Amino acid sequence: MDKNYGFYALLDRMQYINRWALMRNSRYENIKEHSFDVAVVAGSLALIHNHLVEEGKSEITVDPYKAEAFGLYHDCTEIITGDMPTPIKYRNNTIKSAYREVEHEAAESLVSQLPDYMKDYYMSLLSPSYEGEEGMLYKRLVKSADKISAYIKCVREKLAGNTEFDSAMATLKETIDNIELPEVKIFMDEFIPSFGLTLDELNK
Repeated sequence: MDKNYGFYALLDRMQYINRWALMRNSRYENIKEHSFDVAVVAGSLALIHNHLVEEGKSEITVDPYKAEAFGLYHDCTEIITGDMPTPIKYRNNTIKSAYREVEHEAAESLVSQLPDYMKDYYMSLLSPSYEGEEGMLYKRLVKSADKISAYIKCVREKLAGNTEFDSAMATLKETIDNIELPEVKIFMDEFIPSFGLTLDELNK
């Protein structure tokens, strides 16, 4: 072997980066498991969206596998940047713009740990351009999935008796309610309530 590539070993270290670091957690959540949750929700939102297309309520069909891939890799750059709290990341346009540049450079750094024939593919996932109407739809689906995943985390904490996440939960619910995507409302109405059930109740 001419060279050892560290890309996948770096991705494996996502398990060591915890989210919600400034808050008391009943159980810590790392960005590796969060990314799986976002991928699952993004794929389901894509399926719901395509069902709405079949019903004539939307025009653009999306690929659920592509939505899942975008979701799975959406936080990989945090291996380098760390998990910045949302209120700081989106405080103003200057910080948002600077952070986007840092994320892009982090993506380039990760991709440099791959052979040339893999670089373009992974760059398109780590730092997607989301071009055109279809691209923007993928971006909205993944961003919505990210918010829903965070909301689910808050639900889990509330069920564990932790009031630390009450404010975040209310803020996220308001944000999600204001997302103008019918597939988001459908997911929230039809799938979120089951997160409050016990294992026995889920198996009925």
